[in-house]
Order: sequence, then C-alpha cells, then structure tokens
Amino acid sequence: MGPDGQQIGIKPLPEALAIARAQDLDLVEVAAQANPPVCRVMDYGKYKYEAAQKAKESRRKTTNVVIKEMKYRPKISGGDFDTKTRKVEKFLAEGHKVKVTLTFRGREVYHPELGKKILDQVEEAVKDVGRVEIFPRIDGRNMTMVLAPDKRAQAAAQKAKATAEAEAEEAAAEQATPDASSEAPPSESSD
Repeated sequence: MGPDGQQIGIKPLPEALAIARAQDLDLVEVAAQANPPVCRVMDYGKYKYEAAQKAKESRRKTTNVVIKEMKYRPKISGGDFDTKTRKVEKFLAEGHKVKVTLTFRGREVYHPELGKKILDQVEEAVKDVGRVEIFPRIDGRNMTMVLAPDKRAQAAAQKAKATAEAEAEEAAAEQATPDASSEAPPSESSD
C-alpha cells in the first residue's frame, strides 16, 4: 500500500524497499499473517508520534474517581450539618464518590435510628447531585453510606436552573420596557 492508502500491488521485497526509499519513507509490515504479507509505505516516526499523542489525550480525558469521606455525629448541630452537607454536594458535583460515616460514642450506639435519621437527611439534601450507591449499614461503632454522583439528576437540575434564569431575565426585560398604553401624552388643559 502506498502512503496515501492506494494499493500498489504485489511487489518483491527489494522493489518495495526501493519504492519506499525513493519517497524518503519507511516500509512497515501491517499484516504479517496475510498471504502475501501486507506492507505499507509510511513515515513510521510520524505514525509513532501521532499514536503517542492519541494515547496521551485519552489518558488526559479519563476521570480519576476518588472516594472522599465526610464524618458526622448523631448529635450534630444544624450549622455543622449544613456545612458538611454542602461539602458533600461539592464533592459529588466534582464527580467524586463520598463515603458518609456516622460515628457513635458511648451509649449512642444503642440508638442507631438517630444515625439513620441523619443519613436520611444527608441523602435528601444531595438528591439533586447524587444517589445512594451503598445503603447505610452498621460497622461496629460506625454507620456508613456511600453516595455516587448522579449525572442524570445533575443534568436535570442544571436544566431547571437554566430555565428559571431565562424566565427571570424575561420578566426583568418586560418590567424594564414600558408599555405604550401606559405612556399617554399629557393632556393640555385650556386656561
């Protein structure tokens, strides 16, 4: 095969090498199993470089999924809960999985329903960006749950946000432009 993909035909090896050298290119064996073997006239250095660039680009596009962890307590205050939950939402929006760990101390371990209630609140708060991958379970003095990013829920939330912003802009534009009927010319009074 030639450098531009056209078929040259069956040639003996010395003649194929002469054709490649005449064009200042390389003769590369493409299919050794074929009868006769298929060779191609190409710039092998350029081919290797382009293959390395494609591999580098594909590695760059891959996402590294990291499991982040957020720890809660059964007696967590409202402000702390909100702060930690916003952080969990941020992690999920970035595409990371989040392991939510609820630690029991002392006699709190005898009331797992309190821990389940906290984890349910977390799940409800992040339903727009994530979903439960591993449901809550007790491991000794800890109750754990794993959340994963939910691309469909994130896309739906962004679409709803975009439509709400567009409607708000339309309403603002309508208020900014005065109606022709409300602007009547002042009436002249005769004195």
